[in-house]
Amino acid sequence: MANMPMDIVTDVFVRLPASMLVRCRVLSKPCFSLIDSPDLVASHLKRTLETEEHLMILLQSDRLLRTVYLDAPDKLSDVENPLPTGGFTEVFGSVNGLIGLTNSPVDLSIFNPSTRKIHRLPFEPIDFPQHSITRQYVFYGLGHDSVSDDYKVVRMVQCKHKDGAGGYPYEIKVFSLKSNKWKRIHLRFEVQNLLVRFYYNLTYRSGNGVLASNSFHWILPRSEGYIEFNTVIRFDLSSDDLGVLSFPEELYHEDYMDIGVLDGCLCLMCYCDFSHVDVWILSEYGGKWSKFITVPTSKTVVSLEFVRPLVYSKDRSKILLEINNGKLFWFDLGSKSFEMLVIKGYDEDRPWNVEIVVSSLVLGCKGDPRRAREKKMMQKVNKRCYCSSLYCALLLVLIP
Repeated sequence: MANMPMDIVTDVFVRLPASMLVRCRVLSKPCFSLIDSPDLVASHLKRTLETEEHLMILLQSDRLLRTVYLDAPDKLSDVENPLPTGGFTEVFGSVNGLIGLTNSPVDLSIFNPSTRKIHRLPFEPIDFPQHSITRQYVFYGLGHDSVSDDYKVVRMVQCKHKDGAGGYPYEIKVFSLKSNKWKRIHLRFEVQNLLVRFYYNLTYRSGNGVLASNSFHWILPRSEGYIEFNTVIRFDLSSDDLGVLSFPEELYHEDYMDIGVLDGCLCLMCYCDFSHVDVWILSEYGGKWSKFITVPTSKTVVSLEFVRPLVYSKDRSKILLEINNGKLFWFDLGSKSFEMLVIKGYDEDRPWNVEIVVSSLVLGCKGDPRRAREKKMMQKVNKRCYCSSLYCALLLVLIP
């Protein structure tokens, strides 16, 4: 290692999963500095996103977090929940290797499960009486603003009165990781009028903002007497503007819908009497929607209460679908057949929430300073083991 040129070391490091790079930091001071450098963090993320290597499936249930690499489903790993005990942990999105975690509307964190680095957001009160809000009235979004190169969390809260008198007051606040501050968003009058007159009445899964083209998206379902057609609302991370996105006319009056994202493109899932699900896609942002696939029931999948496309297979012949309570199936685009993704040690009878997470060094590798026990364990590790691991990784990378 001492005589190896740093440009070769850098080329090796950008190809390794972030969890291995965390361990490689103890090899030497130059390795430590290189892995913590902004240039390597950016290069590693760029290559991971381009090649789609080291993709992980994050599984969350109650306070349990687990990860497994998509191409190695027999190696399920537990991730220690970094939030204080006492609450039901929710995951509200994933971007560039980071996930959003919350135990309550005012207890929010950004967490990197690869490096175990966490950033706890400063406390930001909700400007409504506590008795008028429950957790299902709070909607989140975690995203990366490509314009300002900043990671942001959006928290949208609606206050529901029992009789609905006076409409449904709301607030939108945005957290910036760069400034480590929250700010209140004030909207245009026409958008304010739309929100105040209508209550979202969305489930938890539908309530999380879907990130595409630097904006979060939510479905605003039609409500008799208020909104005649289903609508997609969008919040631009750069301009802090909330507006309306085009919606396919064929779905104006559908009653059961959800929204997702596949390969950076927005998707709408239309449930048809739970016998099949039509998936519509917006291939070009700002363009026209088109019907993408129809997911049918089968002997393998007998009900379709919830369907969400997650990721393409490497040859793009299949799509990984989350169906119902965290069950994962590969859906063949040609044969329309299903193949269950078998994860060793995965409890299929337990309800899970699923996110696709890339392996990245975003947020850094230093870890939470309160995790003293883990820090001491890392200091006792034999460096020669890491040298051997890196040498093996070097051979795998450089030998064709």
